[in-house]
Amino acid sequence: MKLGVVADDVTGAADLADAVCDAGWSAAVVFGVPAAPLPAADCVVVALKSRTAPVAEAVAESTAAARALLSGGAPRLYQKYCSTFDSTEDGNIGPVADALLDLLGASLSVGTPATPRSGRTVYQGHLFVGRQLLADSPMRDHPLTPMRDSDLVRVLGRQTPRPVTAARRGELAGLDAPGHVLADALDDADLDRLAAAVTALPGPMLLGGAAGLAAALARADTGGGRPRRPAFPSPAGAAPRLIVSGSCSQRTQEQVTAFAGPVVPLAPAKLAADFDGAVERALGSVRAAYDRGAPTVLVSSTAAPGARGDVPAGTADRLERAAGAIARAAVTDLGVRRLLVAGGETSGAVVRALGLVALRVGPPAGPGVPWLVPAEDDSLALLLKSGNFGAVDLFTAAWEACP
Repeated sequence: MKLGVVADDVTGAADLADAVCDAGWSAAVVFGVPAAPLPAADCVVVALKSRTAPVAEAVAESTAAARALLSGGAPRLYQKYCSTFDSTEDGNIGPVADALLDLLGASLSVGTPATPRSGRTVYQGHLFVGRQLLADSPMRDHPLTPMRDSDLVRVLGRQTPRPVTAARRGELAGLDAPGHVLADALDDADLDRLAAAVTALPGPMLLGGAAGLAAALARADTGGGRPRRPAFPSPAGAAPRLIVSGSCSQRTQEQVTAFAGPVVPLAPAKLAADFDGAVERALGSVRAAYDRGAPTVLVSSTAAPGARGDVPAGTADRLERAAGAIARAAVTDLGVRRLLVAGGETSGAVVRALGLVALRVGPPAGPGVPWLVPAEDDSLALLLKSGNFGAVDLFTAAWEACP
């Protein structure tokens, strides 16, 4: 192992694993704190559900995952957070970083959410999503982690007692100052210089960020000349395909709108009134669509912010449980062998419902959206998509990469 990664959600773990594979490393994704020997790979990514968890829970799970990675031989530790720096006022990026520094006995963390291939860049300490400042992007109204401040030093400074500083573009001489350093990066060349600089620093440190810096570390190790070696599942043939969409991000809304096949809605009010009945009716609609010859069915709770009307208490939990139950039944009872899931929380629920432990990285359906193959069942493949990732036609085109 060359890098051990603690990721705060499932889709972010997939994004990073895809990026380092493009740079020539092998990668494996493990779900939850590892309780068994780690898979053999250059980069092992532990995917948690800690982004919006209570701070104490996020810290406990992250440190447990880090201990497992260090015990498994990881020479460097990487804290994976979202390329849009998703967090609340209290964390969890800062508290987790502080806990991992304490575990390492280190005083320095260096990172950046910049991932140019996904349109995420940092300039003068401010995060951009495409051409928009973070605070002006659709992330401003995210239902769980609204991001209304683009100044990363200010955001992280509210989450940690340690000093937070910015490393301006081309100014990497002060990276060894104690505390948390957040670096500018506008392109992969900036990330490659940052990777070279942190690799040259002595002593223990915590690395962190989104997929961009991790990929730069892999390029520094391989020279960028090693071809990607994806894992391929056995062909699915005519087996039915399922999409489960729970994200309400703008890009996922566009993908749902662009999908021309049958759509089975998951309504929060109906789940609140009769959870089991609503799930059974949704499965019945999925089954009927397959019987009519539809190759792909979309089960969706995706809606624009505010479009769901009055949302009953506990809606998020019910939607996640319903997504997991439908995905499990589709795989075990309806013969689904290709499963595309949109949204980090929804993806985590599906992975847990299927009882998956570890996945190998398969062929990419686009930047940050790789197909993943369970180590215990190579007839199955999943694409776990972050809400804002993927082309508009992903729900139609993704299957071409993994037939």
